[in-house]
Amino acid sequence: MTTPTDIIKQSPEDKEKIRTRIQKYVDRWRGVEGNLIMILHDIQEAEGYVPREWSMELAKALDINLGRIYEVLTFYTYFNLKPCGKHAIHVCTGTACHIKGSAKLIDELKTRFGFVVGETTPDRLYSLNEVRCLGACGLAPVARVNHEILAKATPESLVEKIESLEKVNV
Repeated sequence: MTTPTDIIKQSPEDKEKIRTRIQKYVDRWRGVEGNLIMILHDIQEAEGYVPREWSMELAKALDINLGRIYEVLTFYTYFNLKPCGKHAIHVCTGTACHIKGSAKLIDELKTRFGFVVGETTPDRLYSLNEVRCLGACGLAPVARVNHEILAKATPESLVEKIESLEKVNV
């Protein structure tokens, strides 16, 4: 994760590159209602996450408070604030999923693979995150692996899905 010290250490050339790319996204969505979300999607798509220094430059470019950007970034589960693994695993821990056993899913991933919630594996292949809702409460417990929703997930079905990804990574 980028620290304030890292931002200060950036060269003027690096800062200018960020400003130029931010401006490209701002111009693309200028005048469109809800453009902040669309710009953040573009940044995430390009970078794999939304770096702090990009958020700071975006706040300047849109002339809005940095807090407003972080309201959006932290509300939607799609956005990442730090680099993620090639495969993103999200386990819902909302009420319905919690009652239906989402904790067992997380415990199995920790035990079987050594994953840590909120972290990316050292090889940058996997990230495991808890989210409050994936919008599929009737299918609880729910997990999302990359862009695929696993309904009525079990520890076994989630492990099977991750092991299938490992075969692709070989």
